[in-house]
Amino acid sequence: MRSTRIRDLLVASIAASAVIVAAAPVSAQQPYDGLWQVTVVTKTGSCEPSTSSTVTVTNGRISAQGAAISGTVGSGGLVRVSINGAYANGQLSGNSGSGKWNGASAGVPCSGRWEASRQ
Repeated sequence: MRSTRIRDLLVASIAASAVIVAAAPVSAQQPYDGLWQVTVVTKTGSCEPSTSSTVTVTNGRISAQGAAISGTVGSGGLVRVSINGAYANGQLSGNSGSGKWNGASAGVPCSGRWEASRQ
């Protein structure tokens, strides 16, 4: 009789653990996580004509070493970024992406395009 109770408690304990694990949020990798090489090209204004840098996407959040960047990449690839008063948006698909940006240099508006490729 006692072994039946222990077994029942063990089964109930395992079942409860399975429910708790199933309900816990999973920190799964997002489809666009990883390193991306981004090239920014100015089309209008007096901002730097072209620049390239590497950004990291982790759990859909964009970061870059030494840069005050804030942004996200949605699971569908929609990109929204803010960096030093400039704003960018666009779309990633597979291992590449592109979009538009706008900002200012010394108070003069600038805008252009950006392209990205997965590293």
